[in-house]
Amino acid sequence: MDKQNIKSEIILELLNESIKTEKDLMLVKRKIAKKYKINIPSNANILREYSELVKTKKVKDDDKLKLLLRKRAVRTMSGIAPVAILTKPWKCPGNCVFCPTEKNVPQSYLSNEPAVMRAIRCDYNPYIQIQDRLQALIANGHEPTKIELIVIGGTWSVLPKKYKYWYILNCYKSANEFNKIWNKKNTNHQKLKFNISNLQFPISKPLSIIKEQLIIEQKKNEKSKYKIIGLTLETRPDYIDEDELWQMREFGCTRVEIGVQTIDDKILKLNKRGHGVDEISKATKLLRNFGFKITYHLMPGLPGSTANKDYKMFKQLFSNPKFQPDQIKFYPTVVTKGSLLYKWWKSGKYKPYSNKVLQNLIVKCKQIIPPYVRIIRLIRDIPGESIEAGNKITNLRQIMKDMGVKCNCIRCRESKNQKVSNIKLSIMNYDVSDGIEHFISFENFDKKILYGFCRLYIPKNSNPAIIRELHVYGQLISVGSKTKKTQHSGLGKKLMEKAEEIAKQNNKERVSIISGVGVRGYYRKFGYKLNNSYMIKKI
Repeated sequence: MDKQNIKSEIILELLNESIKTEKDLMLVKRKIAKKYKINIPSNANILREYSELVKTKKVKDDDKLKLLLRKRAVRTMSGIAPVAILTKPWKCPGNCVFCPTEKNVPQSYLSNEPAVMRAIRCDYNPYIQIQDRLQALIANGHEPTKIELIVIGGTWSVLPKKYKYWYILNCYKSANEFNKIWNKKNTNHQKLKFNISNLQFPISKPLSIIKEQLIIEQKKNEKSKYKIIGLTLETRPDYIDEDELWQMREFGCTRVEIGVQTIDDKILKLNKRGHGVDEISKATKLLRNFGFKITYHLMPGLPGSTANKDYKMFKQLFSNPKFQPDQIKFYPTVVTKGSLLYKWWKSGKYKPYSNKVLQNLIVKCKQIIPPYVRIIRLIRDIPGESIEAGNKITNLRQIMKDMGVKCNCIRCRESKNQKVSNIKLSIMNYDVSDGIEHFISFENFDKKILYGFCRLYIPKNSNPAIIRELHVYGQLISVGSKTKKTQHSGLGKKLMEKAEEIAKQNNKERVSIISGVGVRGYYRKFGYKLNNSYMIKKI
């Protein structure tokens, strides 16, 4: 019996077994491994062979089996496939005491962080990084046709202008060409790296040509199989102005992450942050007026702070209209070599929070988080061996859950792959600088499950109403799929209709949507037209 027949027989035996849980799957895998005297097959290998059998119609497609075989299924449970890539190392304008500095690595990052290791392997090249990540997602059973691209690597705003346009151009180009490359079985990383000069758009071209090609690739992406439906860039609050934000819109950016760290001027100054609270509030106001989703990076436990101060500041984020971020990343302060903070810690000038103090702080913060905010992360993905002092617990979110901590944040309530039932439309209003936010959502009756939502910003001036985000949760389903789960169940259309109704009630004549490039076609179905990077409609 040859190798291929063994693989096919493994799949057929799997299908004949009663597999309902991961435990069932593992028992069957062990039994087959023993029978054929082979190593226990990995889920990725089984999934690859199973997909081939489905293509040749030798077996029927089974969504439940694929879900069991899928590695880290939660990655696409939010309805999108997040893909994080890094820019090349570049000098940072800041001198923050907590920031590590490592040669040939972007400022504040470490060479042994998973995302950095992947970027180094790809020479920080955007084209290769995207090819690499999409291949990995598919190999693990995901279908990353709706890409939320997250560009990290420090302060985006200080990178050379030509490099930024070249970088984003090749992001779209890579996504557009992935299906062609994947179908050719060109999945060997070294081969991709060798042929990169024939694949990517060269940086040697004039900036004007790069800009023209960017527009061409964006138009292609509107109809590409692998669409970039959201683009995130990270920068500092003091580098945000109107010119910077218009440039970000040229790239198709829909979300901006800013390093806030704290909203106390004394603590910011002590930590040599280089800006104050005023710059944070001004940046937030500008970002909202442009329609961007706003993510704050927060660092509890900074020198000069206390757990009590951190908690009071956290409450202020959602009571003061100057702030009101949509999403937050909790990055508890840790001590790493290569930072000034390391010297302070060694000399006894700084002491991080104990695990108990930190966990109690997070519990208190999670208990008061508004239902319109998403906690993206509770810790940063820094390997334990690089942390000299501070939190080393990597599964902090799971520990909080096991402790029975209640949280109303979006991530804790999103429906994942649950069926829509007992649905109720809910609208929550809250004041922000220069206007009012309307969080329009579909939830179940006890509000523990969130099926979808729309962020509608009504500015006080004559500007149009802005839909800053529209998101329907559930397992990622490709556009055009006949599968009926939470996505494609009509909730998005209903949320938009409600948003337009509220805009009319507030005497707005137009609605503007900060749309990702790959989702422009969706909004065109509802009468929206592209104008200056936004999708706009008269109502």
